[in-house]
Amino acid sequence: MSRPPLPPFTAQTAAQKARLAEDAWNSRDPARVALAYSEDSRWRTRSDFFTGRDAIIDFLTRKWAVEVDYRLVKEVWAFTDNRIAVRFVYEWHDTNNQWWRSHGNEQWAFDATGLMVRREASVNDVAIAVGDRLFRWPLGPRPADHPGLTEMGL
Repeated sequence: MSRPPLPPFTAQTAAQKARLAEDAWNSRDPARVALAYSEDSRWRTRSDFFTGRDAIIDFLTRKWAVEVDYRLVKEVWAFTDNRIAVRFVYEWHDTNNQWWRSHGNEQWAFDATGLMVRREASVNDVAIAVGDRLFRWPLGPRPADHPGLTEMGL
C-alpha cells in the first residue's frame, strides 16, 4: 500500500502530507487514521509509548472518548528527505464541558511507501473559556478558507 505524497519531501509535499494527516485526525475515526501508519509504527505521545496499528486504534479510541468535539490544525515546521516536523494546536472539551487548547510538536519519519514509521509527540494543555475558542467550524475537516496557525497568531 502506498500513501502519497512520498518521500523525499518538498515544501509543497510536506504541507500536503500534514494537511492529509490533519483531515484524517479531524475525522476522529481511529481506523482511518491508523491506515497512514506502518503496521509496526512506533509512537510516543505524552508519556505513552506503543507500537503498531492496533495500539494506535486503541489509543485514539480512548483519546477521543475524553477529548470531545476535537478540532485540530497542523502546520509544517521543517522537513528533510523522509522526515517532517509539525506543530499543532487542537481544541476540545472534557466530559465536564471544560474547554482546552492543546499545543504540541510532532516529529514524523516515513518509509518509501509514504507510511509513517515513527511519531513522536509532545503536548501541553491549557484550560480556556468557551468564549476563547478559535476552532468553531463544524466537526470534520477544517474548511479550506479557515486560517492556519500562523495566520491566527498561534
